[in-house]
Amino acid sequence: MKNIVIIGCGQGIGFAAAKILSENNNVIGISRSENSEVGNLNIEFHQLDILLENLDEINFPDVIDGLVYAPGSINLKPFNRLSTDDFKNDFEINVLGAVKTIQKLLPNLKKSESASVLLFSSVAAKLGMPFHASISASKSAVEGLTKSLAAELSAQKIRVNAIALSLTDTNLASQLLCTAEKREASGKRHPLQRIGNADEIGKMVEFLLSKNSAWITGQIIGIDGGMGSVKL
Repeated sequence: MKNIVIIGCGQGIGFAAAKILSENNNVIGISRSENSEVGNLNIEFHQLDILLENLDEINFPDVIDGLVYAPGSINLKPFNRLSTDDFKNDFEINVLGAVKTIQKLLPNLKKSESASVLLFSSVAAKLGMPFHASISASKSAVEGLTKSLAAELSAQKIRVNAIALSLTDTNLASQLLCTAEKREASGKRHPLQRIGNADEIGKMVEFLLSKNSAWITGQIIGIDGGMGSVKL
């Protein structure tokens, strides 16, 4: 049974991944928030804000086989309304939190026979999209981090990949999907004519942490309804 750490397991994609992975793995879940269903999962849960609190408080397994960093942000504003603090906050959530976690758990990952690290990007890092300057900048940094670490850690047989998402039906995106009209309009922007759901992403997380993806590293995998590759 593998030991897998999921940061941001309290809701959305992190929760969906924890639900799927806990069926056959030992999952340690960390989140600053907890929904009512987390307690029903067979995981070791810790309520903690990794940006503000110390990960040394958690007694991690000596060997960690998988690390999923799932926190994210949606901060859509015209560029002239974005403050430098907006850029800093998005960078801290998406990039520095991942850096802090990977650095903390790297000794444990190195002890695995085949470890996998999974980060999250956005289709906005690939496409020029209005009102996405802050999130695009931070997610582009995530993609650079993914490729650099994949190269650096390959000698230790640690794989590093990222999933680049488009709009997915989660609490984080609720402000963009608050009416049936907005949901329908958002879906029609995608070649497959709908938005994604967290369980679909969770299944890809499961694959990228499994032995079935043992020859995949340094990849930015788009799960975006075709938005990043297909023109309508």
